[in-house]
Amino acid sequence: MCTYLTQKVELDGAAKGASGWFTLTDGAVYVDHPYHACQEHTVNIDFTNPGEGPSARVAVELTEEAALGLVEAIQKALASAPPGLASAGGNT
Repeated sequence: MCTYLTQKVELDGAAKGASGWFTLTDGAVYVDHPYHACQEHTVNIDFTNPGEGPSARVAVELTEEAALGLVEAIQKALASAPPGLASAGGNT
């Protein structure tokens, strides 16, 4: 069953797409049918910059287990670094 609920988030970062690197401004996370993954439903994450057009998009389709593992890995990586190191105003 698709939830048809999309969680949107403003982003500050960069991604590498088919046309090279671009600045990330937006993210969207939703559970739906994948375009490429072999599962019936996946956790889909889109990283985009709408101002740069459709080529400024990176999409991932993850199983629920993989998505939860990614969340855990991000939390562990942040916890192992000094606070604020990767923040927008972090140390350089």
